[in-house]
Amino acid sequence: MEKYTSQQLMDIEHKYGAHNYHPLEVVISRAEGIWVEDPEGRRYIDMLSAYSAVNQGHRHPAIIQALKDQADILTLTSRAFFNDRWPLFAEKLAKLTGKEMVLPMNTGAEAVETAIKTMRKWGYLVKKVEADKADIIVFSENFHGRTTTIVSFSTDPDGHDLYGPYTPGFTVVAYNDLAAVEKAVHKNTVGIMVEPIQGEAGVVVPDEGFLKGLGAIARKHNVLLAVDEIQTGFCRTGRLFAYQYEDVDPDIIIMGKALGGGVFPVSAIAADQEVLGVFKPGTHGSTFGGNPLACAVATASIDVLLNENLAERSAEMGAYFMERLRDLQKRSSKIKRVRGKGLLIGVVLHEAAGKARKYTTALKEKGLLCKETHDWIIRFAPPLVITRADIDFAMEKVAEVLG
Repeated sequence: MEKYTSQQLMDIEHKYGAHNYHPLEVVISRAEGIWVEDPEGRRYIDMLSAYSAVNQGHRHPAIIQALKDQADILTLTSRAFFNDRWPLFAEKLAKLTGKEMVLPMNTGAEAVETAIKTMRKWGYLVKKVEADKADIIVFSENFHGRTTTIVSFSTDPDGHDLYGPYTPGFTVVAYNDLAAVEKAVHKNTVGIMVEPIQGEAGVVVPDEGFLKGLGAIARKHNVLLAVDEIQTGFCRTGRLFAYQYEDVDPDIIIMGKALGGGVFPVSAIAADQEVLGVFKPGTHGSTFGGNPLACAVATASIDVLLNENLAERSAEMGAYFMERLRDLQKRSSKIKRVRGKGLLIGVVLHEAAGKARKYTTALKEKGLLCKETHDWIIRFAPPLVITRADIDFAMEKVAEVLG
Protein backbone atom coordinates (compact mmCIF):
# COMPACT_ATOMS: atom_id res chain seq x y z
CA MET A 1 0.00 0.00 0.00
CA GLU A 2 1.33 3.42 -0.96
CA LYS A 3 2.58 5.52 1.94
CA TYR A 4 1.09 8.97 2.42
CA THR A 5 2.18 11.77 4.70
CA SER A 6 -0.19 13.34 7.20
CA GLN A 7 -0.43 16.47 5.11
CA GLN A 8 -1.22 14.54 1.94
CA LEU A 9 -4.00 12.64 3.69
CA MET A 10 -5.52 15.81 5.14
CA ASP A 11 -5.39 17.44 1.70
CA ILE A 12 -7.14 14.45 0.09
CA GLU A 13 -9.86 14.43 2.75
CA HIS A 14 -10.36 18.17 2.36
CA LYS A 15 -10.82 17.70 -1.38
CA TYR A 16 -13.08 14.64 -1.44
CA GLY A 17 -14.74 14.48 1.98
CA ALA A 18 -17.73 16.60 2.94
CA HIS A 19 -16.67 19.33 5.37
CA ASN A 20 -19.05 18.38 8.18
CA TYR A 21 -16.22 18.09 10.73
CA HIS A 22 -13.39 20.40 11.78
CA PRO A 23 -10.80 17.92 13.05
CA LEU A 24 -7.59 18.77 14.83
CA GLU A 25 -4.77 18.67 12.31
CA VAL A 26 -3.47 15.24 13.19
CA VAL A 27 -3.81 11.96 11.26
CA ILE A 28 -4.10 8.76 13.28
CA SER A 29 -2.83 5.64 11.55
CA ARG A 30 -2.14 3.26 14.46
CA ALA A 31 -3.43 2.86 18.01
CA GLU A 32 -3.05 0.69 21.08
CA GLY A 33 -4.35 1.24 24.60
CA ILE A 34 -4.31 4.98 25.31
CA TRP A 35 -1.71 5.74 22.61
CA VAL A 36 -2.21 6.67 18.96
CA GLU A 37 0.38 7.32 16.26
CA ASP A 38 0.48 9.31 13.04
CA PRO A 39 2.07 8.22 9.72
CA GLU A 40 5.32 9.95 10.68
CA GLY A 41 5.55 7.93 13.90
CA ARG A 42 4.65 10.74 16.34
CA ARG A 43 2.80 9.38 19.39
CA TYR A 44 -0.06 10.98 21.28
CA ILE A 45 -2.26 10.15 24.26
CA ASP A 46 -5.89 9.91 23.17
CA MET A 47 -7.85 12.17 25.52
CA LEU A 48 -11.18 11.82 23.69
CA SER A 49 -11.68 8.04 23.34
CA ALA A 50 -13.81 8.60 20.23
CA TYR A 51 -16.37 10.41 22.41
CA SER A 52 -16.28 7.51 24.93
CA ALA A 53 -16.51 4.71 22.36
CA VAL A 54 -13.04 3.43 23.30
CA ASN A 55 -13.45 3.06 27.07
CA GLN A 56 -11.61 -0.28 27.02
CA GLY A 57 -8.62 1.20 25.18
CA HIS A 58 -7.73 0.97 21.50
CA ARG A 59 -7.62 -2.53 20.05
CA HIS A 60 -8.09 -4.35 23.34
CA PRO A 61 -6.73 -7.87 22.63
CA ALA A 62 -9.80 -9.72 23.96
CA ILE A 63 -12.18 -7.62 21.87
CA ILE A 64 -10.06 -7.89 18.73
CA GLN A 65 -9.83 -11.66 19.21
CA ALA A 66 -13.60 -11.92 19.56
CA LEU A 67 -13.99 -9.90 16.35
CA LYS A 68 -11.55 -12.14 14.45
CA ASP A 69 -12.96 -15.40 15.77
CA GLN A 70 -16.54 -14.47 14.92
CA ALA A 71 -15.58 -13.07 11.50
CA ASP A 72 -14.23 -16.53 10.62
CA ILE A 73 -17.60 -18.15 11.41
CA LEU A 74 -20.61 -15.91 10.77
CA THR A 75 -21.09 -12.16 10.38
CA LEU A 76 -24.65 -11.36 9.29
CA THR A 77 -27.98 -13.16 9.02
CA SER A 78 -30.48 -10.29 9.47
CA ARG A 79 -33.25 -10.87 12.00
CA ALA A 80 -35.23 -12.82 9.40
CA PHE A 81 -33.59 -15.85 11.03
CA PHE A 82 -32.34 -16.70 14.49
CA ASN A 83 -28.58 -16.73 15.01
CA ASP A 84 -26.52 -18.27 17.79
CA ARG A 85 -25.00 -15.04 19.19
CA TRP A 86 -27.88 -12.56 19.62
CA PRO A 87 -29.90 -14.61 22.17
CA LEU A 88 -26.89 -14.96 24.49
CA PHE A 89 -25.92 -11.32 24.14
CA ALA A 90 -29.52 -10.25 24.79
CA GLU A 91 -29.55 -12.29 28.01
CA LYS A 92 -26.20 -10.86 29.10
CA LEU A 93 -27.20 -7.23 28.49
CA ALA A 94 -30.63 -7.68 30.08
CA LYS A 95 -29.09 -9.11 33.25
CA LEU A 96 -26.40 -6.41 33.28
CA THR A 97 -28.98 -3.61 33.07
CA GLY A 98 -31.53 -5.29 35.32
CA LYS A 99 -34.17 -5.05 32.61
CA GLU A 100 -36.31 -7.80 31.10
CA MET A 101 -35.77 -7.12 27.40
CA VAL A 102 -33.26 -5.63 24.97
CA LEU A 103 -33.70 -4.22 21.46
CA PRO A 104 -30.45 -4.02 19.43
CA MET A 105 -29.51 -1.37 16.90
CA ASN A 106 -26.20 -0.10 15.50
CA THR A 107 -25.55 3.57 16.21
CA GLY A 108 -26.38 5.74 19.19
CA ALA A 109 -28.78 7.86 17.17
CA GLU A 110 -30.68 4.72 16.14
CA ALA A 111 -30.96 3.72 19.79
CA VAL A 112 -32.35 7.17 20.65
CA GLU A 113 -34.83 6.94 17.77
CA THR A 114 -35.84 3.52 19.09
CA ALA A 115 -36.42 4.98 22.56
CA ILE A 116 -38.56 7.76 21.06
CA LYS A 117 -40.65 5.26 19.11
CA THR A 118 -40.97 3.09 22.23
CA MET A 119 -42.19 5.97 24.39
CA ARG A 120 -44.69 7.12 21.78
CA LYS A 121 -46.07 3.64 21.11
CA TRP A 122 -46.29 2.93 24.84
CA GLY A 123 -48.15 6.21 25.23
CA TYR A 124 -50.78 5.19 22.69
CA LEU A 125 -51.14 1.52 23.64
CA VAL A 126 -50.68 1.63 27.41
CA LYS A 127 -51.25 5.18 28.67
CA LYS A 128 -54.01 5.69 26.05
CA VAL A 129 -52.83 9.12 24.92
CA GLU A 130 -54.87 10.62 22.08
CA ALA A 131 -53.58 9.61 18.63
CA ASP A 132 -50.65 11.68 17.34
CA LYS A 133 -50.56 13.86 20.48
CA ALA A 134 -47.72 12.16 22.38
CA ASP A 135 -45.16 14.57 23.83
CA ILE A 136 -41.65 13.90 25.19
CA ILE A 137 -39.83 16.27 27.54
CA VAL A 138 -36.19 16.93 26.64
CA PHE A 139 -33.58 19.40 27.86
CA SER A 140 -31.82 22.50 26.57
CA GLU A 141 -28.24 21.94 25.35
CA ASN A 142 -29.07 18.26 24.79
CA PHE A 143 -27.16 16.07 22.38
CA HIS A 144 -28.87 12.82 21.39
CA GLY A 145 -27.73 12.44 17.78
CA ARG A 146 -28.16 13.97 14.35
CA THR A 147 -31.20 12.40 12.66
CA THR A 148 -33.96 14.72 11.47
CA THR A 149 -36.20 13.79 14.40
CA ILE A 150 -33.46 14.34 16.96
CA VAL A 151 -32.19 17.66 15.60
CA SER A 152 -35.78 18.91 15.72
CA PHE A 153 -35.38 19.34 19.49
CA SER A 154 -31.73 20.37 19.51
CA THR A 155 -30.99 23.84 20.91
CA ASP A 156 -27.60 24.00 19.18
CA PRO A 157 -27.95 26.22 16.06
CA ASP A 158 -25.24 24.30 14.19
CA GLY A 159 -27.07 21.02 14.69
CA HIS A 160 -30.60 22.37 14.33
CA ASP A 161 -30.84 25.17 11.81
CA LEU A 162 -31.87 24.70 8.14
CA TYR A 163 -33.15 21.13 8.62
CA GLY A 164 -36.86 21.94 8.87
CA PRO A 165 -39.70 21.23 8.72
CA TYR A 166 -39.14 19.94 12.23
CA THR A 167 -40.69 16.94 13.92
CA PRO A 168 -43.26 17.97 16.55
CA GLY A 169 -43.92 16.19 19.84
CA PHE A 170 -41.09 17.51 22.03
CA THR A 171 -41.06 20.05 24.85
CA VAL A 172 -37.65 21.54 25.68
CA VAL A 173 -37.06 22.66 29.27
CA ALA A 174 -34.00 23.87 31.18
CA TYR A 175 -31.55 21.16 32.26
CA ASN A 176 -31.20 20.63 36.01
CA ASP A 177 -34.56 22.31 36.73
CA LEU A 178 -37.10 19.94 38.28
CA ALA A 179 -39.71 22.69 38.66
CA ALA A 180 -39.59 23.32 34.91
CA VAL A 181 -40.11 19.61 34.24
CA GLU A 182 -43.07 19.39 36.62
CA LYS A 183 -44.62 22.44 34.96
CA ALA A 184 -44.11 20.98 31.48
CA VAL A 185 -45.89 17.66 32.13
CA HIS A 186 -49.42 17.43 30.71
CA LYS A 187 -51.93 14.70 29.90
CA ASN A 188 -50.19 13.78 26.63
CA THR A 189 -46.67 13.54 28.07
CA VAL A 190 -45.35 10.03 27.47
CA GLY A 191 -41.67 10.37 28.31
CA ILE A 192 -38.75 12.32 29.71
CA MET A 193 -35.40 11.80 27.97
CA VAL A 194 -32.24 12.97 29.70
CA GLU A 195 -28.45 12.68 29.66
CA PRO A 196 -27.23 11.99 33.23
CA ILE A 197 -24.31 14.28 32.37
CA GLN A 198 -24.45 16.47 29.27
CA GLY A 199 -21.26 15.57 27.42
CA GLU A 200 -21.43 17.64 24.24
CA ALA A 201 -22.72 20.63 26.20
CA GLY A 202 -19.37 20.69 27.99
CA VAL A 203 -19.56 17.96 30.67
CA VAL A 204 -22.43 19.61 32.54
CA VAL A 205 -23.08 17.72 35.79
CA PRO A 206 -26.55 18.31 37.29
CA ASP A 207 -27.23 18.82 40.98
CA GLU A 208 -27.41 15.73 43.15
CA GLY A 209 -31.03 14.60 43.25
CA PHE A 210 -31.93 15.78 39.75
CA LEU A 211 -32.22 12.29 38.27
CA LYS A 212 -34.02 10.96 41.34
CA GLY A 213 -36.41 13.89 41.06
CA LEU A 214 -37.07 13.08 37.41
CA GLY A 215 -37.87 9.52 38.42
CA ALA A 216 -40.36 10.77 41.00
CA ILE A 217 -42.06 13.07 38.47
CA ALA A 218 -42.24 10.22 35.95
CA ARG A 219 -43.89 7.89 38.50
CA LYS A 220 -46.32 10.56 39.67
CA HIS A 221 -47.59 11.31 36.17
CA ASN A 222 -47.32 7.82 34.59
CA VAL A 223 -44.53 8.89 32.25
CA LEU A 224 -41.51 6.87 31.05
CA LEU A 225 -38.02 8.03 32.07
CA ALA A 226 -35.35 7.30 29.44
CA VAL A 227 -31.68 7.89 30.29
CA ASP A 228 -29.28 8.41 27.39
CA GLU A 229 -26.13 6.63 28.58
CA ILE A 230 -24.48 6.54 25.16
CA GLN A 231 -21.53 8.71 26.26
CA THR A 232 -21.80 8.26 30.04
CA GLY A 233 -22.41 4.52 30.17
CA PHE A 234 -20.13 1.52 30.49
CA CYS A 235 -17.93 2.79 33.31
CA ARG A 236 -17.02 6.21 31.86
CA THR A 237 -18.19 8.16 34.93
CA GLY A 238 -17.00 5.76 37.63
CA ARG A 239 -20.16 3.62 37.70
CA LEU A 240 -21.42 1.09 35.17
CA PHE A 241 -24.05 3.71 34.28
CA ALA A 242 -24.02 7.33 35.41
CA TYR A 243 -27.64 7.22 36.63
CA GLN A 244 -26.49 4.75 39.31
CA TYR A 245 -25.09 7.63 41.35
CA GLU A 246 -28.70 8.26 42.38
CA ASP A 247 -31.61 6.18 43.68
CA VAL A 248 -33.50 6.06 40.39
CA ASP A 249 -34.74 3.21 38.22
CA PRO A 250 -35.17 4.48 34.65
CA ASP A 251 -37.73 2.79 32.43
CA ILE A 252 -35.45 2.84 29.38
CA ILE A 253 -31.64 2.71 29.24
CA ILE A 254 -30.17 3.92 25.93
CA MET A 255 -26.71 2.52 25.13
CA GLY A 256 -24.09 2.73 22.38
CA LYS A 257 -20.46 3.79 21.85
CA ALA A 258 -18.38 1.70 24.32
CA LEU A 259 -20.77 -1.22 23.89
CA GLY A 260 -18.88 -1.84 20.65
CA GLY A 261 -15.48 -1.74 22.32
CA GLY A 262 -14.13 0.78 19.83
CA VAL A 263 -14.16 -1.69 16.94
CA PHE A 264 -17.79 -2.02 15.82
CA PRO A 265 -20.97 0.08 16.00
CA VAL A 266 -23.33 -1.54 18.51
CA SER A 267 -26.24 0.10 20.30
CA ALA A 268 -29.34 -1.01 22.17
CA ILE A 269 -32.09 0.01 24.51
CA ALA A 270 -33.11 -2.03 27.55
CA ALA A 271 -36.50 -1.92 29.29
CA ASP A 272 -39.02 -4.19 30.95
CA GLN A 273 -41.54 -6.25 29.03
CA GLU A 274 -44.38 -3.81 29.76
CA VAL A 275 -42.46 -1.18 27.80
CA LEU A 276 -40.59 -3.04 25.04
CA GLY A 277 -43.51 -5.42 24.64
CA VAL A 278 -45.27 -2.74 22.58
CA PHE A 279 -43.28 -3.88 19.55
CA LYS A 280 -44.69 -6.70 17.45
CA PRO A 281 -43.11 -8.31 14.37
CA GLY A 282 -42.70 -5.78 11.59
CA THR A 283 -43.19 -2.67 13.73
CA HIS A 284 -39.49 -1.84 14.16
CA GLY A 285 -36.18 -3.34 13.12
CA SER A 286 -32.71 -3.09 11.64
CA THR A 287 -30.92 -5.26 9.08
CA PHE A 288 -27.68 -5.13 11.05
CA GLY A 289 -29.13 -4.82 14.57
CA GLY A 290 -28.23 -7.92 16.59
CA ASN A 291 -25.85 -9.25 13.94
CA PRO A 292 -23.54 -12.05 15.17
CA LEU A 293 -20.34 -10.05 14.70
CA ALA A 294 -21.70 -7.13 16.71
CA CYS A 295 -22.97 -9.44 19.45
CA ALA A 296 -19.62 -11.21 19.78
CA VAL A 297 -17.78 -7.89 19.99
CA ALA A 298 -20.24 -6.39 22.47
CA THR A 299 -20.12 -9.47 24.67
CA ALA A 300 -16.32 -9.24 24.82
CA SER A 301 -16.54 -5.47 25.40
CA ILE A 302 -18.75 -5.99 28.46
CA ASP A 303 -16.49 -8.75 29.78
CA VAL A 304 -13.45 -6.45 29.59
CA LEU A 305 -15.28 -3.69 31.49
CA LEU A 306 -16.28 -6.09 34.27
CA ASN A 307 -13.16 -8.29 34.44
CA GLU A 308 -10.80 -5.32 34.57
CA ASN A 309 -12.96 -3.38 37.09
CA LEU A 310 -13.00 -0.37 34.80
CA ALA A 311 -15.77 1.41 36.72
CA GLU A 312 -13.64 1.43 39.86
CA ARG A 313 -10.58 2.38 37.84
CA SER A 314 -12.45 5.26 36.19
CA ALA A 315 -13.60 6.55 39.58
CA GLU A 316 -10.07 6.38 41.03
CA MET A 317 -8.19 7.79 38.02
CA GLY A 318 -10.86 10.42 37.42
CA ALA A 319 -10.66 11.67 41.00
CA TYR A 320 -6.86 11.87 40.69
CA PHE A 321 -6.99 13.63 37.31
CA MET A 322 -9.51 16.21 38.55
CA GLU A 323 -7.47 16.79 41.70
CA ARG A 324 -4.40 17.54 39.57
CA LEU A 325 -6.43 19.82 37.26
CA ARG A 326 -7.91 21.73 40.23
CA ASP A 327 -4.44 22.18 41.68
CA LEU A 328 -3.44 23.69 38.33
CA GLN A 329 -6.54 25.90 38.36
CA LYS A 330 -5.33 27.58 41.56
CA ARG A 331 -2.26 28.90 39.76
CA SER A 332 -3.75 29.41 36.29
CA SER A 333 -5.40 32.57 35.00
CA LYS A 334 -6.94 30.54 32.15
CA ILE A 335 -8.98 27.87 33.99
CA LYS A 336 -12.36 28.95 35.32
CA ARG A 337 -13.78 25.60 36.45
CA VAL A 338 -13.08 21.86 36.44
CA ARG A 339 -16.09 19.54 36.48
CA GLY A 340 -16.99 15.95 35.75
CA LYS A 341 -17.39 12.44 37.11
CA GLY A 342 -14.98 9.58 36.68
CA LEU A 343 -12.96 10.07 33.51
CA LEU A 344 -15.46 12.41 31.86
CA ILE A 345 -13.92 15.78 32.67
CA GLY A 346 -14.54 19.29 31.36
CA VAL A 347 -12.14 22.19 31.87
CA VAL A 348 -13.99 25.47 31.44
CA LEU A 349 -11.78 28.37 30.39
CA HIS A 350 -12.16 32.06 31.20
CA GLU A 351 -13.34 33.77 28.02
CA ALA A 352 -10.51 36.29 28.39
CA ALA A 353 -8.08 33.40 27.85
CA GLY A 354 -9.33 32.96 24.29
CA LYS A 355 -11.14 30.09 22.61
CA ALA A 356 -10.34 26.50 23.51
CA ARG A 357 -9.30 25.55 19.98
CA LYS A 358 -5.91 27.24 20.29
CA TYR A 359 -5.25 25.26 23.48
CA THR A 360 -6.30 21.90 22.03
CA THR A 361 -3.98 22.67 19.09
CA ALA A 362 -1.16 23.47 21.50
CA LEU A 363 -1.83 20.30 23.49
CA LYS A 364 -1.70 18.31 20.25
CA GLU A 365 1.77 19.70 19.59
CA LYS A 366 2.80 18.38 23.01
CA GLY A 367 1.35 14.92 22.44
CA LEU A 368 -2.17 15.11 23.90
CA LEU A 369 -5.25 14.80 21.71
CA CYS A 370 -8.17 16.66 23.31
CA LYS A 371 -11.24 18.26 21.75
CA GLU A 372 -12.83 21.58 22.44
CA THR A 373 -16.58 21.94 22.82
CA HIS A 374 -18.72 25.09 22.88
CA ASP A 375 -15.66 27.31 22.28
CA TRP A 376 -14.58 27.64 25.94
CA ILE A 377 -14.41 24.06 27.19
CA ILE A 378 -11.79 21.34 26.81
CA ARG A 379 -12.88 17.75 27.39
CA PHE A 380 -10.53 15.20 28.93
CA ALA A 381 -11.89 11.65 28.53
CA PRO A 382 -9.06 9.14 28.00
CA PRO A 383 -9.55 5.38 27.74
CA LEU A 384 -10.30 3.96 31.18
CA VAL A 385 -7.09 1.89 31.13
CA ILE A 386 -5.02 5.04 31.70
CA THR A 387 -2.60 4.86 34.65
CA ARG A 388 -1.59 7.36 37.31
CA ALA A 389 1.83 7.66 35.62
CA ASP A 390 0.13 8.42 32.30
CA ILE A 391 -1.94 11.16 33.98
CA ASP A 392 1.20 12.64 35.56
CA PHE A 393 2.86 12.72 32.13
CA ALA A 394 -0.24 14.33 30.61
CA MET A 395 -0.49 16.92 33.39
CA GLU A 396 3.05 18.11 32.68
CA LYS A 397 1.89 18.99 29.16
CA VAL A 398 -1.42 20.47 30.34
CA ALA A 399 0.45 22.69 32.84
CA GLU A 400 2.75 23.92 30.07
CA VAL A 401 -0.25 24.96 27.97
CA LEU A 402 -2.78 26.09 30.60
CA GLY A 403 -0.52 27.04 33.52
